Amino acid sequence: MRGENWGRGGVEADDAGGQVMGERVGERDIARYHLAGGEYRDIDNVGTHEYAQLSEGWLEGHIIECPLHAGQVDVRTGKALCAPVEKDI
Repeated sequence: MRGENWGRGGVEADDAGGQVMGERVGERDIARYHLAGGEYRDIDNVGTHEYAQLSEGWLEGHIIECPLHAGQVDVRTGKALCAPVEKDI
């Protein structure tokens, strides 16, 4: 679910989590995740299988699903979880 309550510093404090936002930080494209329980994680926004912005995918719990080929990545660790993603972020 894409967030609607994003501000300059991220998500509003009363947000329950389950949101992702892509942003450019210097030369890097970053996906910023707000997970349940107030946990925040940032990982590269570009998938390792093909060029796809993970922030455009589907976040369920702590797993992001790539919008191109449905590969999945654990946003807490960057670990690739299923094909076609084979390389961790």
